Amino acid sequence: METVYIDKHVSLVNDCRNGNRSAQFEIYKLYATAMYNVSLRIVNNEDEAEDVLQEAFLDAFNRIADFRQETTFGLWLKQIVINRSINYLRKRKAEFVSIDEVEVADEPSTDEEETQLKIERVKAAMNELPDGYRVVLTLYLFEGYDHEEIAHILKITENTSRSQYMRAKRKLNSLLETNGVAR
Repeated sequence: METVYIDKHVSLVNDCRNGNRSAQFEIYKLYATAMYNVSLRIVNNEDEAEDVLQEAFLDAFNRIADFRQETTFGLWLKQIVINRSINYLRKRKAEFVSIDEVEVADEPSTDEEETQLKIERVKAAMNELPDGYRVVLTLYLFEGYDHEEIAHILKITENTSRSQYMRAKRKLNSLLETNGVAR
């Protein structure tokens, strides 16, 4: 079953390489929602996330000949979406605060059931974070990048990535406490 799924995607990508518009639309339908959500978590603005999505797909279809199938098409597209999203933030002149050393103990995490009950408050608190904090937190926690990869993507140091992450966690916890969400 998995082979059929992979073969279908490879076939669609090959059709896109040949300029097949219906194949492009099929690819768009397969990935649009997930890629929109990736962008929205980074740019924190629905209109900009939609713009990023459209530009990322245009970019992907224009550069599809560069896709060498070393990874999946979805991962390749996701990288384009993340880069486009970060470029939108740079247009907003997001500043990434750098510090040399941060010594902060990890906060104990909330249990899963409690987190599920309060997810809307957590999302709202994430939206209140400064762009630099939110982006690093999103790339680390939701997209699964490590600090070395985040540093490369954002063109910052690994230490800056770590400090932004720790500050974001503290700020998020503070916002959650202020809004009555226990940690």
